[in-house]
Amino acid sequence: MFEYQAPPDLLKGLVIIVTGAGSGIGKTASLTFAQHGATVILMGRTITKLESVYDEIEKNQWPKPAIYPIDLAGADENDYKTMAETIGQTFHCIDGLLHNAAQIGELKPISQYHYDTWKNVLQVNLNSAFLLTRELLPLLRKSSEASIVFTSSSVGHKGRAHWGAYSVSKFATEGLMQTLADEEDGIGPVRCNSINPGGTRTQMRASAFPAEDPLTRPTPEQIMPLYLYLMGADSKGVNGKAWHAQA
Repeated sequence: MFEYQAPPDLLKGLVIIVTGAGSGIGKTASLTFAQHGATVILMGRTITKLESVYDEIEKNQWPKPAIYPIDLAGADENDYKTMAETIGQTFHCIDGLLHNAAQIGELKPISQYHYDTWKNVLQVNLNSAFLLTRELLPLLRKSSEASIVFTSSSVGHKGRAHWGAYSVSKFATEGLMQTLADEEDGIGPVRCNSINPGGTRTQMRASAFPAEDPLTRPTPEQIMPLYLYLMGADSKGVNGKAWHAQA
């Protein structure tokens, strides 16, 4: 497990966007960032889940969050432009962006894979990350030190049978991260890295491995040190690297 002890005020005054913030790792990351002083913009498609995270942050008297509902599977290019304009009207800059939202799709051979599922997984896992990043880059470049964190997977580093579109989308996510990191390197404040969270005790993991004992896997809270490290000032200058939360 990645070891890092974050100071309580590590993210004080920062504005961080988290996609898929309503549950699983995204929810935990949102709460963790808020606990360490960040104003978190909660993104996701299920408003009731986002509101629950919002209420928990408010109850703990952490910085007041914001909610931006968006369906990454159905949003088009104009929706992302509107999103960036809306956020820009409220916040001077964005200091962090965690691409967490993802869909697994079907666990079956490529020869049996449905095209509609393939398109949907690539749209949520890859295309939305591209569009969201592209539209938010002007706000990220206004930060003194901005961090973009992409969520990868072990099957995004080595292909595995039956993981289909999910595996391919994570390979492409690594490519997107590396390309953007190289483009931004040396010209501004934006750094880009990826995290492979590893098998974690979430509902998504349970849907992929229904026979697995969830107690054999760490909780999302246990992998948060790496997320804090990459979002905070201690990782300044770290760019273009693939990280493993459970290394």
